[in-house]
Amino acid sequence: MTFLVTGATGTVGRLVVEELRAAGQPVRALTRNPARAAFPEGVEVVTGDLADLDSLTGVFDGVVAAHLINFAGDDYTPLPDGAGLVRLAAEAGVRRVTVLGGRADGGLEQALATAGIEWTLLEPVEFMSNTLRWWAQTIKAEGIIKEPFGDRLSALVHERDIAAVAATVLVEGGHGGETLTITGPEAITLRDKVAILSAAIGTDVGFVELTVDEARAKWRGDGMGEGTIEFLVNALGNTPEAGYTVVPTVKEITGRDARGFAQWSAENAAAFRS
Repeated sequence: MTFLVTGATGTVGRLVVEELRAAGQPVRALTRNPARAAFPEGVEVVTGDLADLDSLTGVFDGVVAAHLINFAGDDYTPLPDGAGLVRLAAEAGVRRVTVLGGRADGGLEQALATAGIEWTLLEPVEFMSNTLRWWAQTIKAEGIIKEPFGDRLSALVHERDIAAVAATVLVEGGHGGETLTITGPEAITLRDKVAILSAAIGTDVGFVELTVDEARAKWRGDGMGEGTIEFLVNALGNTPEAGYTVVPTVKEITGRDARGFAQWSAENAAAFRS
C-alpha cells in the first residue's frame, strides 16, 4: 500500500512527502527532476511528467492514494490530458486522491467526478511562502517593500498546514466529494505582514503604498506581462471574501492549530537577511 505524491519537489509536495513519512506511510515521490529531490529516508523517487502520460508507466502501480496537482511545469500550465491521468490512476486501483488547487471546472477534476475514485479538492488561500518569492531579494537589497493595497486583508496559510491537511485526508479519508478551503489562523493586512516580518528578521523594513498605476509601472519594469499585471490588480484589489475569512479546516482535519505568519516569519527569517 503506497501513497503517491506528484509535484513532489514543489513547495507543498515536498512537505506532503514529509508528513506521510512522519506518519509511517510508504511514499512514492514523482518529480520531473529527481536531482532536486532531498526526501526523508525510505521515500521511493520516480521520474515522470504529468504532462506526458507515456512517462508515467507504472507510476500508479500499488498506489492506494495519490496527491495530485492540476498543472504542468513551472508556469502552471493546465494539464493537457487530465482525463488520461485519471484513467491511469483508476486502472491501477487508486482509491483516493487529493487535488491541490482543485477547481470543479478543471479537466482533471471533471474526470475524477465520474471515475469512482474518492476525491477531495484542496483550496488554500494565499501561501505564506509567496513572501519569499516576492519579497526576499527586495528586502535584502533595498530594505523596503513597495506595493499597492496596504490595507488588503489575507488569511495567509502556512505551506506545512496545507501539506498536513493533504496527508491526513489521504491516509484517513472521509472527505470524498468535498472542497476544503484552507487558511491560516488570522487575517492580516499587508502593513501587518511587513511589521511581523520586520520583527522576525530584526530589521525595520519600510513600506511604501503604491497607487494602482504606480504598481502597474513597477510590475512592467519587473518584466511582467499585461495579462499578469491585470490579474494582480484584480486579485489584490478585489480579494474575494474567501481569501480573508478564517476557517478552521486545519484544526478540524489534522487536530493541530494552524500556524500563523509570525511563526512562518521566524522559521524563514534568515532568507530575508543580507
